[in-house]
Amino acid sequence: MAATTWVDVESGSDFPIHNLPYGVVSRPGSDRYVVVRIGNFVLPLEALAFGGFFDDIDGIEGLAGLTSSDPRSVFASGSLNAFMATGPHVWSAVRERLTRLLTEPAYRSDVEPLLVRIADVVVLLPIDVGDYVDFYSSLNHAQNVGAIFRPDSEPLTPNWRHLPIGYHGRAGTIVVSGTPITRPRGQRKSPERDAPTFGPTRRLDIEAEVGFVVGVPTELGHSVSTADFADHVFGVVLVNDWSARDIQAWEYVPLGPFLGKSFATSVSAWVVPLAALERARVPGPEQDPAVLPYLEDNAAWSMDLELEVRLNDDVISRPPFASMYWTPGQQLAHMTVNGASLRTGDLFASGTVSGPERDQRGSLLELSWGGREPFVTRGVERTFLDDGDVVTIRATATGPDGTRIGFGEVTGEILPAPPTRS
Repeated sequence: MAATTWVDVESGSDFPIHNLPYGVVSRPGSDRYVVVRIGNFVLPLEALAFGGFFDDIDGIEGLAGLTSSDPRSVFASGSLNAFMATGPHVWSAVRERLTRLLTEPAYRSDVEPLLVRIADVVVLLPIDVGDYVDFYSSLNHAQNVGAIFRPDSEPLTPNWRHLPIGYHGRAGTIVVSGTPITRPRGQRKSPERDAPTFGPTRRLDIEAEVGFVVGVPTELGHSVSTADFADHVFGVVLVNDWSARDIQAWEYVPLGPFLGKSFATSVSAWVVPLAALERARVPGPEQDPAVLPYLEDNAAWSMDLELEVRLNDDVISRPPFASMYWTPGQQLAHMTVNGASLRTGDLFASGTVSGPERDQRGSLLELSWGGREPFVTRGVERTFLDDGDVVTIRATATGPDGTRIGFGEVTGEILPAPPTRS
C-alpha cells in the first residue's frame, strides 16, 4: 500500500492513509451518507460512485434488498450495511481504489473538491445493528470478577476454559459515541436487606471492549468456522458495555444479564476494516486444556491493540487486547456452531478487556475491587460513576511504516436518572 497521500493529514493522526475506516455522517439539511475517513476529512462514497470511480468493480451493484442495479445504491442507503453485504472481494477492491484515489496525484483535482472537514459533519451510528452478542473472553477479567464475588471459591466457572461464554444483548439500545447515557433504574438488593428496593443504580460501571461487525450473512443452520472469520467480519469498533452492577447482581441468577446491561451500549463511529489491522495481528493465546476441534483457530485474529480508558479526561486504565484468552474467530465459531444465522450488521463484542496489572483493568468493578478498594483520580477516591462523569475509551494498533492505526473514541456522559413517576 502506498505510504503517502496528497491529503493534509496531521502527524500522529488516528486516520492515516493506512487506516481508511468507514462511517456515516450528516450535514445540516442533508441526509445520512456513507463516508471513508482520512485525517480530519471525510470522503462521501456515493459522490465517488456518481463520478464513475467504482464502475468496474464486479459485485458492487445493488445488494441487501436494494432494487437498483446502479453501483451507487450500496452507498445510498445511509448505512454501511449494503456495502458490508457485498463481501471481501468488493471490500478489498474498494479499499484499493480509495488508496489510489488518495495517493496518486492524477486523481487529486477530481477528488479533493469532494472532501469534507470532519468539523462540518455530525457522526452517526454507522450500521443498522442486527443482533448483539457480548462475550466474557478476558482471563484476567473473569478471574478478577470471580474473586470479587466468590472470594472463597474457584474464580472461574467450570466451563470457562472450554467455551467462549457470552450473552445476547439488546441491539436497539446500541448508540454511537457521544450519546449521553441516562442512569438506569431498577431493582437492587443490598446484602443486609431482606427484600429488594427500586431506584437509580448506585453502581454504574463501564466495560472497555472491542467489537466486531458482521458483513456477510449466513443461512439458518449454517456454522462459521474459525478459518472463515475474515470472510464474514467486515471491521472493528470500540465498545463500552455500560453496566449497572447492583441491578445486574440481583437479576442475573439464573439466566444472566438483563436490565443491568440492556439500557445502553456505546460504539465508536468509525469501523476500521480488517485489512487495516493486518500488522497488529499476534499469535493466538495458549489455551489449556486443549479446545474442541471446532474452536481450533490456526488463523487467529488476535491483535495487539492498546486501549486507554479516561474518566473525566484522566487516564485510569490501559487494557491490553493482546492478552485476551478467546479469539474473535473462536467467538464467531461458537456463536454459530448451533446453526444460529448471521445477519449483516450483527455486532459481537469481546467482553471487558483486562490485563494482569491493576492499571490494566477495563472496568470500575475491578479497579475498585467491588467498591472496597477505591482508586484515585485527580486526587479523589472513586468507585463507580457519578452523574456528570464522562468516560472515553480510545485504542491504537501498529500500522505499516511505523504508523499507528486509531479507532477514534467511544465516549459518553452520565445523565441523572429520570424522576420516578408517582
